[in-house]
Parts: sequence; structure tokens; C-alpha cells
Amino acid sequence: MRRRNLKPLVWCVWIALLLPVNALLAGGGTPVKSHSSAAKAAREAALSEEVTTLYEQFNLQEIGLTKKAFHYALKGYHYLLDHHWLNNPNVLSICDMSQSSRNKRLYVLDMENKTVLVNTYVAHGRASGAEFARSFSNSPSSRKSSLGFYVTEDTYYGSNGLSLRIKGMERGFNDRAFGRGIVVHGSEYVGPDFLQMNQFCGRSYGCPAVPADESENIIDLMKEGTCLFVYYPTQRYLVRSKILSY
Repeated sequence: MRRRNLKPLVWCVWIALLLPVNALLAGGGTPVKSHSSAAKAAREAALSEEVTTLYEQFNLQEIGLTKKAFHYALKGYHYLLDHHWLNNPNVLSICDMSQSSRNKRLYVLDMENKTVLVNTYVAHGRASGAEFARSFSNSPSSRKSSLGFYVTEDTYYGSNGLSLRIKGMERGFNDRAFGRGIVVHGSEYVGPDFLQMNQFCGRSYGCPAVPADESENIIDLMKEGTCLFVYYPTQRYLVRSKILSY
């Protein structure tokens, strides 16, 4: 008699234990998805707070970098950092290609001491546009700039003097950069001297070229495993970037 009374109780316990599992399998994993969405929302809230704080500390509005561009840059920087792809997380560099090439649109930031190390000119690709970059490509012969996140590598001396290799981290957007020979290098067609005689800075074959007289300092700051972000607010990139959608 006692054994018959225990059986319903045992079955109730097993049903209670199995229901959450069955609900996950039959319901498409809704509880897990909800948890993931909540975690992502929490990350975004924390990121937004950090962006606001750092944007003011770096005084980026004063030197022309939009808060939106910085938000994307910081999000990708944390992604690379979380995946252990940065040997030197103390430096974050941002090329804001939404600005005129007449502007100082390269920002090299000291993430440890919260200071701007460099704010200067940077060129875009010849086929990307004239004064403003409008078009971007990952194709080898395009002579266009490539958007997205890069990790800097080693230096070498080439036809443009000291140069810095960069590795594109986003498939379909910039992962061919290394094979294309896209590097950071100095050039006489970038900077205030060139602008005295021209309406806008000269253009490269896709490289983020910087003023020749500043190039060695810039490359020394950026080399060996720092984060570089080339930004332009095109929806094709912002929506499809796996780093920004994380």
C-alpha cells in the first residue's frame, strides 16, 4: 500500500524536473534566448555609460570625433580585447572617414591614461572619393579604403619609408588588406603643407597614409598589436559587421 502511494509522488518530481528541458526543446530555446538578450542589453547599457564617460574625458567633441563613431570604436575594441587579439590594449586608433580629408580625422588614444596621443590628418583611397570618401572595398585592385577593425602588426622599411602592417579582422570588409599591401605609412601628400597648395589631401591606393613628418611617431605608438578602426556610417557595414553585432 505504501509503495503504491509513493509512485505518484515520484512521477510528479520527475515531471517537474523534465518540464524546463522539454520546454526548451519544444519552444525553440526561448528561455535561453531571453537570457542572452538580457545579457546583451546589459552589455549595451554598460558600454553606453562607458562611452559617455570616456568621450568627455578624452574631450573628443572638441576635436571633431562624433560620439556615435566613438561608440562603435569602443565596442569593437572590447570585442578584440575579449578575444585576446590585442597584444597592446593601451592604444586605440580611429580613422573617421566620414569627415573631409581637410580635417584632422585620425585619433590615437591612450586608453590607460585617457589622453589623446595624436590627432592628425589621414588619407583615404584614390577610388574612394575626392575630398570625402564615399565608397569602400575589400577587392585587391580597387584602390579603395576598407572599413572595419584591424590589429596592427610589425614594421618594415619600404618605398614610403617606415611602414606598419595591419591585419583586417572582418571577413568581407577588410580581411584582404594584408594581401593588398594596405599599411600605415607617411606621405608628403597628407598634412598642412600639402593643404596650403591644394583643396584637400592627396589620396592613396587604399592605405591610411599620414603626414610624413609625423609618421614615425604615429607608427611607433600604433605598432605591435593595437586596435585600429576605420569608420564610415554606411549601413552595409554597420548592420553586417559581426564585431559590431556582437
